[in-house]
Amino acid sequence: MARYLAGRLAGVVLILFLVCLFTFIIFFTLSPDPALLICGKTCTPDRIDQIRGVLGLDQPFLTQFFGFLGGIFAGRDYGEGANLVHCAAPCLGYSFQTNQSVWDMVVERLPVSATVAIGAAVLWLVFGVVAGLHSAVREGTWWDRTAMGLALGGSSIPNYVLALALQYVLVVQLQVLPFPQAVAFADDPVVWFQSYLMPWIVLATGYACLYARLTRANVIDTLAENFMRTARSKGLSPVLTMRRHALRPALTPITTIFGMDFAALLGGALITEKVFGLNGVGKMAADSIAKNDQPVIMAVTLLAAFFVVAGNLVVDLVYRMLDPRVRITAR
Repeated sequence: MARYLAGRLAGVVLILFLVCLFTFIIFFTLSPDPALLICGKTCTPDRIDQIRGVLGLDQPFLTQFFGFLGGIFAGRDYGEGANLVHCAAPCLGYSFQTNQSVWDMVVERLPVSATVAIGAAVLWLVFGVVAGLHSAVREGTWWDRTAMGLALGGSSIPNYVLALALQYVLVVQLQVLPFPQAVAFADDPVVWFQSYLMPWIVLATGYACLYARLTRANVIDTLAENFMRTARSKGLSPVLTMRRHALRPALTPITTIFGMDFAALLGGALITEKVFGLNGVGKMAADSIAKNDQPVIMAVTLLAAFFVVAGNLVVDLVYRMLDPRVRITAR
């Protein structure tokens, strides 16, 4: 187990290094000159050269790249002399638009994205898996046909369409919910719940429909296995057969998909946060792309990559605990 974990951690480090390298190449060599973006169109060449020197853009590419990596772990200095500015670790640079520390911006907005992701994940797991189980047990009935029809239709609705429809119906017409705002749970739990309810529903709808169809297919395949027929032939009740023998192998693939989906959402639900005006990582990414704020874009990219890679690692470890065949193969 220790050898397996060490190998996976080494793979995680390598992947994050490559993501960092390619992201750095794209945003700091192929994008417009950051010094010109900061200074503006009326800036003098001398002022542009001065800004390049402060940001270290006049140095060779590898020097810039390893300086960026070193800043993440040990911090880095910008400028020199009286203009020296120290960026403490983990340093992801400063925003070209607001001159704020990018790390502070991420830390400030990450709780909003985490709240959206966790709440949506709870909803889509509960409703998606339960609906899929009921459809599999009642295969071919009116419930099965209705639930799978709704799941197919729900997965076809774009998030922004559903978000705008919910806002119009629940906020404008019925006025049963306030327009979403980032309120801390400790300040007002009721307003906090009301503010996040629509984003949760919007994000959970598509995933719940997908998970319902996947759960149904996996359970139906598991029920047709030989070991399930053996369990039924022993006289076990349908409930006991389902609980002891069918659920674990049927839901194990769902664990893998859930880990990847949830990890990706932690990096920011861009469309949902933008439509509802929630100041999370996704909205910050959208605003930064519109303004070509390269340090912020790069930070969000690295954050999303970290969550995806870390989520993949956690899923692999959980999968080994759920499926003994994986443990035997990995030895």
